[in-house]
Amino acid sequence: MPDYFVLVSLLTFLSVEITLSSLQNLDVDLDLIDDGGWETSASNLLAFPGPCDIEVRDAASLSQQEFLSRYAYSKPVVIRGATDNKVFQDQCRKDAILKEYSSKRIRLSSANTHSYEKVDVTLDYYVTHVLKPQTLSKLGNETFYWFGDNNFTEWKSLIDLYKPPPYFLPKMTGAYSFGLAGAGTGVPFHFHGPGFGEVVFGRKRWFMYAPEKTPHFHPNRTTLQWLYEDYPELHSSDRPLECTIGQGEIIYFPDRWWHSTLNIDTSVFISTFLS
Repeated sequence: MPDYFVLVSLLTFLSVEITLSSLQNLDVDLDLIDDGGWETSASNLLAFPGPCDIEVRDAASLSQQEFLSRYAYSKPVVIRGATDNKVFQDQCRKDAILKEYSSKRIRLSSANTHSYEKVDVTLDYYVTHVLKPQTLSKLGNETFYWFGDNNFTEWKSLIDLYKPPPYFLPKMTGAYSFGLAGAGTGVPFHFHGPGFGEVVFGRKRWFMYAPEKTPHFHPNRTTLQWLYEDYPELHSSDRPLECTIGQGEIIYFPDRWWHSTLNIDTSVFISTFLS
């Protein structure tokens, strides 16, 4: 087992070096990436964006009618430029949200498939003591972070600033789920009703399977562990659909589609669940 973690550490170091080198070769200035103050050190990056084989659409060319006929009931889609949430984003910056809401209580959930365990803490305590990068050795049922279970009385002033995606399903309404998580965290495969996921800061990698194709995974192991241990062994025909979305991008997941998430960086995000 120690040899395994030595190998993982070496591969992680090489991945970081290669990724940063690639970005530099593309003339990307890392200092210009707006992380909202939720900085992630390169040494804490254990995962990176993978391929994107989910359709990516520009909202300017995607009508509500086409959304319903092409995606709503049959397959996921990534949508760019759907909303302007700059006001909401500015309030989600680290200094702004701590200034306004540091004493507010939030509910943390265990990062396993069923997310049964809950812990209540203040936002300040969470950011100071809990919000950390995921490690490969820590299980999902031992990892807690903030996703969902929002108190909409205490957080109403923030959530009211959010502009939801302009697409809808007939006879369904949306419920919001706001969250903040460290690099490498995520929720293993699970399914529920349809909805949208949007990244405010950071990057989130999504993995998806159609309802009829149950993925192989352990409900208490993290998405990061699955990515390192199971994902490389998958036959090409068993690979999930996947895509990494960044700031201001939205992903739509249809009803009962299996999906797991992986926060590449320290990430702020919001989901709209339809029912």
